[in-house]
Amino acid sequence: MSLGQHLLELRKRLFLAAAGIIVGAIIGWFLSEFVWDALREPVYAIANAQDRNAQINYPNITSAFDLKLKIAFYVGLIISSPMWLYQIFAFLVPGLTRKEKQYTFGFFFSAVPLFFAGCAAGWYVLPHIVELMTSFAPAQDAAFIAAAEYFDFVLKLVLAIGIAFVLPVFIVLLNFAGVISAESIVKSWRVAILVIVLFTAIATPSADLVSMFMLAIPMIVLYFAAWGIAWLHDRRVAKRNLAFTQELAL
Repeated sequence: MSLGQHLLELRKRLFLAAAGIIVGAIIGWFLSEFVWDALREPVYAIANAQDRNAQINYPNITSAFDLKLKIAFYVGLIISSPMWLYQIFAFLVPGLTRKEKQYTFGFFFSAVPLFFAGCAAGWYVLPHIVELMTSFAPAQDAAFIAAAEYFDFVLKLVLAIGIAFVLPVFIVLLNFAGVISAESIVKSWRVAILVIVLFTAIATPSADLVSMFMLAIPMIVLYFAAWGIAWLHDRRVAKRNLAFTQELAL
């Protein structure tokens, strides 16, 4: 394909991806109330359980509408993800070599489930974090939480933990690319566990140690699983190199 044909193909793929997101956002608009009820439940659960005045507020006249648009967009982005991810792959895959395709599809089909598992873990620890953060307000004071800021906080928390679960896939990818070895991965296990525990302690800053360990244990298991895959890959590469060297010697 010529450069012009590539640009036309890119425009076509971008148009289809944008159309999918728009359709998803329309569906998200009708689902936004259900989603928002689920997101703000931890705030009202705390208010009911602790008999405290904690509530979501909208500081200006357009806040509620802006928030509904934002929720609709993110819901649409998630709903339409198969559509726009396919368009990205359909544009990129024809230009990849066989080995690059294996790496790309292997990364994709392992990273996506791990990302959603991480998001689910973030959703699990969310009520504990909201409970701790609101507990710093004196009991006689009311906690008025801006709706847009609360939504951004939840979104960043869930995405951060989701991305943290994908990091082992990046480790394996770097190993397959020859950047790091399995030996260096296993040698850094103490540092890795310390970083994971610190991360989970920050992500779950409450007295509930169960939540912290429920988040830390899967991440540690994923780290050692990444090391195991890297070890198998290095072993296979070493055997192949040895066979090649012996063949040259003959």
